[in-house]
Amino acid sequence: MDLAELARHTGAEVNKYYVGLGQTAQTVPAPDEDIVTMAAAAARQIVARHGADGIRTILFATESGIDQSKSAAVYVQDLIGLSAATRAVELKQACYGGTAALQLAAGIVARDPQQRVLVIAADIAKYDLDSAGEATQGGAAVAMLVAANPALAVLDEPSGLYTANVQDFWRPNYRSTPMVDGKLSIGAYLEAVEQAWKDYEGRGGRGFAEFAGFCYHQPFTKMAYKAHTRLLELKGVEPTAARLYADLSRTAVYNRMIGNSYTASLYVALLSLLDHAEDLTGRPVAMFSYGSGAVAELFSLTPVPGYRDQLRTAGNRAAIAGREPISYENYRAVRDFALPDDGAELTVPAVTASPYRLTAVSGHSRIYGADR
Repeated sequence: MDLAELARHTGAEVNKYYVGLGQTAQTVPAPDEDIVTMAAAAARQIVARHGADGIRTILFATESGIDQSKSAAVYVQDLIGLSAATRAVELKQACYGGTAALQLAAGIVARDPQQRVLVIAADIAKYDLDSAGEATQGGAAVAMLVAANPALAVLDEPSGLYTANVQDFWRPNYRSTPMVDGKLSIGAYLEAVEQAWKDYEGRGGRGFAEFAGFCYHQPFTKMAYKAHTRLLELKGVEPTAARLYADLSRTAVYNRMIGNSYTASLYVALLSLLDHAEDLTGRPVAMFSYGSGAVAELFSLTPVPGYRDQLRTAGNRAAIAGREPISYENYRAVRDFALPDDGAELTVPAVTASPYRLTAVSGHSRIYGADR
């Protein structure tokens, strides 16, 4: 949905969204899509290219969980046809969960270099209708394969860490949308950037000038600009418009059109940078991961020789361009669609063009189908 459609409903000037938030559109998942179908669609590209041999672990990060007990990774393992000799686990810490999964995967591979770990970050960001957060909704899934000899980028040491008990964004079990204190959340994010950077420096991390790029979690793309301004000021660098554009614009291309995707957002930013930057071989990229509540981590990745041959730029652009534009009225109809919460049977209408879809709810269970 183009945010001009939302502006038409709210009466807001469209540049409140286009410029103020840095968002032009948001992804609205179809009724027969959820985090499992999106995750499986992302992961199957990895299996198709790299095979399934040696993948003995799936780590699925999300804050849009579909079950309080069973991991969404179990459904993905089945849909993409991985061996039964696989551990499948779901992780949660707001938008930080994808980075937690990545770091856990690195530990597994370090212990057993013969293993490969499939890391998935998938979320659907939904806020109360007619709330300030509605303009920042979205959804996406990113899949990553972690191996001892990576073809894309090396995960560097060290990391800078920060945790603070902040009630800026949370979703109790009885709610389908989160509670948000927007002003507090922005302040908590900026404090986390500064403190995680200081911890990173204290542990012997790279110098600020060594980084060829800076990727941030983007609940809305202007948040990355706020965070980078804080970091530049901390390092005594003037945060001019030209400097901010040079450092960040390539990381925001996809997120501007997708909206917030929680755990996937930081890695969508990385994809955007890799797809739009010049050759970054051997040049480290700073990564800042933030999850409300709050947990943050600052680390870096260094692209390896030949990484550009691994990029899926055309496919990424096609995935975004291939979405169907919808009106505000259609968006509301999608938002009004709800799965039963009382055990009722439901056949879900076929809408998505994704290779996987939610087909039904039966016996309190979600039923998935695949067009392989």
